[in-house]
Amino acid sequence: GYEVQSAASGMEGLRFYKDQKPDLVLLDLMMEEIDSGTNLAQALHALGETVPIYILSSTGDSLNLATSCQDLGLTGILQKPIAPDRLLSLVAANFAKG
Repeated sequence: GYEVQSAASGMEGLRFYKDQKPDLVLLDLMMEEIDSGTNLAQALHALGETVPIYILSSTGDSLNLATSCQDLGLTGILQKPIAPDRLLSLVAANFAKG
């Protein structure tokens, strides 16, 4: 199994990231405080870490998929809703990479 931690806000997520150095990050595109998951992704990327970062986005969210991944340092963008087995497969694949 995996140990899962969650943060109630973007600021809490940033603090947690700095303190705990997680192996994988899942962000919601629509967040409080740091405006959006994209801003938090930029903040995490600016720290210079290479942790896989995925953003969860509903189909109604406007996010340019072609440029956003590279510009924000994202590993990928996942469309909500996401099936639990697909999410677990994605997590397992990331850990299998190294």
